[in-house]
Amino acid sequence: MYTNMKKPLLATLAAVGIAGAFLSTGTAQGARAVVIPAVKTDLPAAAGIQTAVLAGGCFWTMEAVFEHVKGVKAVTAGYAGGTKATATYDQVSAETTRHAEAIRIAYDPRIVSYGTLLRVYFSIAHDPTSLNRQGPDSGTSYRSAIFSQSPAQAQIARAYIAQLGQTRAFSGPIVTKLETGTFYAAEAYHQNFYDRNPTHPYIVMWDKPKMAAFRAAFPTISR
Repeated sequence: MYTNMKKPLLATLAAVGIAGAFLSTGTAQGARAVVIPAVKTDLPAAAGIQTAVLAGGCFWTMEAVFEHVKGVKAVTAGYAGGTKATATYDQVSAETTRHAEAIRIAYDPRIVSYGTLLRVYFSIAHDPTSLNRQGPDSGTSYRSAIFSQSPAQAQIARAYIAQLGQTRAFSGPIVTKLETGTFYAAEAYHQNFYDRNPTHPYIVMWDKPKMAAFRAAFPTISR
């Protein structure tokens, strides 16, 4: 039985103070990118804004990383995999909706390719070998999943997962699944959370180290 650890963690941080929480729960300060190859085959740099939908743990973290990728025009936090009626934070957190916390990325493929977004996704945005868990959060809503927006995206993602498996880039098997489902935007208070809440305990503890690792690993595409 998986549970959403974000709410209990935040309560702990408030109760004992952030310093105590760092000692008792560990931190992501050791976050670093896994060195992985670029995709062998990528989508062409077509004109117009394209969309990608990715899930990989807390959408605050995923949103923070991809909002700072050059060529990304907008990132929306939300839910994917379930129904519109259950696309609310409280329901998704109960782990009964089939939704995953996800992000929708609007990007310019003439500046950043779909394959590059996948490379960031697998290398640093989340741990693709962690089943239904990322950092302090556990449950199926934190699963690793790609919601391809076209058959071409699905083909590229499937091939890249196979490529990474063949190169043994990770110490364990990749658990990322290709899924289908409509994306639903999350509540307004979840949007642009990292930039609007720089001192929030969760952001300080988990997301700022991730952002530092992203900038170190991808200096040419970070902003």
